[in-house]
Amino acid sequence: MPSLRVLGHAFRAWRRNLRWRKHEPETPYLADLLSGAPVCLHVGASDGRHSYVMTQVAPKARIYAIEPSAFSYAVLKTTVAWHRIGDRVTPVHAAIGDKTGEMLLVTPRKITGRMGRAYAFVADQAPQGEVRPDLQDTGMEVQSTPVTTLDAFCAERGLDRIDFIRMDIEGAELMALQGARHMLDRDRPHVLLEIHPAMLAARFGGTAEQVVALFTDRGYRMFALNGDRLEERFEVVSDRPWKDYFFIHPARAARLPDGVFKARMAA
Repeated sequence: MPSLRVLGHAFRAWRRNLRWRKHEPETPYLADLLSGAPVCLHVGASDGRHSYVMTQVAPKARIYAIEPSAFSYAVLKTTVAWHRIGDRVTPVHAAIGDKTGEMLLVTPRKITGRMGRAYAFVADQAPQGEVRPDLQDTGMEVQSTPVTTLDAFCAERGLDRIDFIRMDIEGAELMALQGARHMLDRDRPHVLLEIHPAMLAARFGGTAEQVVALFTDRGYRMFALNGDRLEERFEVVSDRPWKDYFFIHPARAARLPDGVFKARMAA
């Protein structure tokens, strides 16, 4: 039986989803990416809000919701059960990296005293001093979490096609994508990726430019919202601690649903 704290978080997530509240502004664009019966990976799934949206815009989708936090994983499982989408969404307790094994999940404690679960990130060892360069904190909570790569995950599950990836993993994006090279080259999936330049540099020794190059070297085009308009971009926005970007490969353009991405890719 889930704890009362898990049930409380799950109830709020379940209610938000039913009301379509507190979703990122990029969320409505998923309908322009997904159709038919896509196989999707939701990496850094948290309470599963994007997994829920995928089931609504593509009811035949098969989604693997991957979450490293034991607490958030419990919330995720409960939310999936309450939405009755367990036949389409498979919760997985793991972090995604460039090798399999174990890492630490570091969760900052905000100045309010609450745990900043949305700001948790993986690390080989607990950081000294400030937890994150982009957040005021009063300490941290550290727990061990299993780690796999997306290539290994697909091989273990027998997934021979991935159509879409939503990834929000607080600076570990380059590390995770380096462990997904085979799948990216094989499938050219659509990707909605939150890029964290400051966290990439401070905690993972990488850059946003390296993340973008990993896609553009494979022929992908990059898009992002500018206000309420979706625009093609050639570099990341430099004045924000994080931002979501869509990566679409021309090889998949003809099979896109009618909508803004299909129109942009044809331009």
